[in-house]
Amino acid sequence: MLNVLPKQNELIFGGQNPRNFGRIFAKYRKRIAFKLQNLRLKRISFHTFRHWKATMEYHKTKDILHIMEMLGHRDIKTTLIYTQLVRFKNDEWHSAMAKTTEEAAKLVNAGFEYVCTTPENIMLFRKRK
Repeated sequence: MLNVLPKQNELIFGGQNPRNFGRIFAKYRKRIAFKLQNLRLKRISFHTFRHWKATMEYHKTKDILHIMEMLGHRDIKTTLIYTQLVRFKNDEWHSAMAKTTEEAAKLVNAGFEYVCTTPENIMLFRKRK
């Protein structure tokens, strides 16, 4: 959604004073919510991005200590709050392989993530079902 905003400056919010970020973010959030006709977007805050990053990183690594360190928490109980926002259904994957760079690029564009390359130079990819 941020990519849709007009790019009048290299900085997302135009190089404003950091104290104004909350107000400016709220203004753009309201504008986007109205434009997309999705009032739930108004509930997103800067802190929401922190929760999302922690949740996604935990889902990817399954390493709660890494997440705790990343967030700067002293108590693991606090970190557990962050990593339980999303209930992932399963750990089943679609798999695919690519023999050329072009095939690999198509898989990445389709949402697959690179896993490894076999001794036969076949690249393996996976995507959550």
